[in-house]
Amino acid sequence: MPATTLGVIPARYESSRFPGKPLVIIDGKSMIMRVYEQALKSKMLDKVIVATDDDRIFNHVKENGGEVMMTSALHVSGSSRIGEVAEKLSVLGVCPYDVVMNIQGDEPFIDPLQIDLAVSLLQNPDSQIGTLIMKITDNADIFNPNVVKVVVDNANNAMYFSRSPIPYFRGLAQENWLQNHDYYRHIGLYAFRTSILKTILDLPPVPFEIAESLEQLRWLHHGFKISTAITDIETVGIDVPADLLKLTNKI
Repeated sequence: MPATTLGVIPARYESSRFPGKPLVIIDGKSMIMRVYEQALKSKMLDKVIVATDDDRIFNHVKENGGEVMMTSALHVSGSSRIGEVAEKLSVLGVCPYDVVMNIQGDEPFIDPLQIDLAVSLLQNPDSQIGTLIMKITDNADIFNPNVVKVVVDNANNAMYFSRSPIPYFRGLAQENWLQNHDYYRHIGLYAFRTSILKTILDLPPVPFEIAESLEQLRWLHHGFKISTAITDIETVGIDVPADLLKLTNKI
């Protein structure tokens, strides 16, 4: 029997860098509804739900025909919020899902092929968490702390994520690093086996995670396997209002 997959889009209204971001209008349609409609195009998702702690987002998604669930305002991560959704659906008697997909709510033109690729990683019975990486082509991104770098082993399992350059080329001019090594950045999509998601949400924070502000380092620290696949589809994330200018060629 094929695995069933739930796609969840966490959406918070309060954001220090961009308050109300999910409801910003992009060419006549809100960001959250653009993400939702793109996710619906995925061939691997059986259901898509927006998870929010804000009445404005909840009502907006409802009014526009989307599925949405209210969640706690105390969550500190998207994975924690989607965990609440999965648990509530189980309690409500809805058929439990084998896989839960965490879909970023600030990428209004996310490609459904990327969602499918991340989910497909869990077709391998040994995979516990699936995510995507993309080759870095701009040397400046190696040194940009907002671009999360990842190194993988020979089976494409993540070894470490960092905001710093990894690996560090000792004795080589920084402008030549990209010519001497393939660097990859992390694309923030996660596909979790539901049983694994429940387990990792109970794990305590670890020093690496706190230092880098990257929750996936907690999972690696406790021995969980994060499988990766390379995508060549460029994504456009919206962190601050100025990032909307990046969407000019998307609309």
